[in-house]
Amino acid sequence: MEKPLNFLKDIDRRDYTPRYGGLDILRFIGPGLLVTVGFIDPGNWASNLAAGADYGYALLWMVTLSTIMLIVLQHNVAHLGIATGLCLSEAAALHLKPRYANLILSSAMLASISTSLAEILGGAIALHMLFGIPIIAGAILVALFVMIMLYTNSYKMIEKWIIAFVSAIGLSFLYELSLVTIDWNRAIGGWVIPSFPEGSMMVIMSVLGAVVMPHNLFLHSEIIQSRQWNLKDASVIKKQLKYEFFDTLFSMLVGWAINSAMILLAAATFFTTKISVSELQQANVLLSPLLGHHAAIVFATALLFAGIASTITSGMAAGSIFAGMFQEPYDIKDNHSRLGVAISLVTAVGIVFLVSNPFQGLLISQMMLSIQLPFTIFLQVYLTSSEQVMGRYKNSSLSNVILYGIGGIVTILNIALFISMF
Repeated sequence: MEKPLNFLKDIDRRDYTPRYGGLDILRFIGPGLLVTVGFIDPGNWASNLAAGADYGYALLWMVTLSTIMLIVLQHNVAHLGIATGLCLSEAAALHLKPRYANLILSSAMLASISTSLAEILGGAIALHMLFGIPIIAGAILVALFVMIMLYTNSYKMIEKWIIAFVSAIGLSFLYELSLVTIDWNRAIGGWVIPSFPEGSMMVIMSVLGAVVMPHNLFLHSEIIQSRQWNLKDASVIKKQLKYEFFDTLFSMLVGWAINSAMILLAAATFFTTKISVSELQQANVLLSPLLGHHAAIVFATALLFAGIASTITSGMAAGSIFAGMFQEPYDIKDNHSRLGVAISLVTAVGIVFLVSNPFQGLLISQMMLSIQLPFTIFLQVYLTSSEQVMGRYKNSSLSNVILYGIGGIVTILNIALFISMF
């Protein structure tokens, strides 16, 4: 059951039994925040700003519902990593027939490329906002910076950088919200009461359908193992599963807060002034006359952090998927992991050269994700339902009903979103 966690050589692997203390719990915070980055990536920014600008506070419930779905799915795939010592990619390569495993994992690599495309474009758009750098040049800079970060830093250091990026993004939106007047009564109602304003279904589908991303499911099952000390002790595994839930819950709530802040900002600025927003560049330009030049700079800087952070996690996920195809763990010093990272980031930049229109590039990336996502979700549920794979930690019957239900909902939304693009 135990595997060599090569990419975690820098983690203390003592025979350690966690204690239920406040400070001890904090030692488990980190993996979930890396997953949260995919929840607040540039694609989510565009959807959230459109939701707030066009419908005010009415669609805040989407953030609540999508966060609940994400918690369930990410919590489930993290269990796979803890209970088996395998990431989702390794488990698929080990427990599926080779032709099926290779087909699904190859499609997951294509999805990771699509994700990297969207994230790199987001960072490039931010560089254009801040410094006027052309999109193609900005995409190259973002990809180079991320590759240097991944190839020269340990996992432990990458995790610290991601926590810093997420913190900066959160503080940026706290600053932005301090400049506007929020109708908190309407906001609270919007968070808990579903509503479907006329013409809003496309925005609802884009937010709910895009929140669960294939690469995050692969990534979480790998990096959650950074908090494992003793896989042989069942009591330790049980405690790790509980600590993991705290990490996932806390991190997803951070994502919920940041996504909510995007909608609140758009509702308080663009919706009240009846300005429709369809692009990130447009939102940045419009913030200057409404809230001042500093607000626009803070907005673009936060977008840059989001683009870089999400590109880092996308690259890590690609390395994990590619290494898993050879039944190996993610290890940035290993050739398979390094090659997986390079394939995802370099190919994504190549697509930027072919697709000069950033919006068109984002559409291509979302189409690829919509096609692949159902395969990843149902692969995950199949594996975590198997006693052969999970042993005593397999899903309960109720968990399977919930997971397949969520998987079905997300699949339908993504198919509908895919069809709507034509």
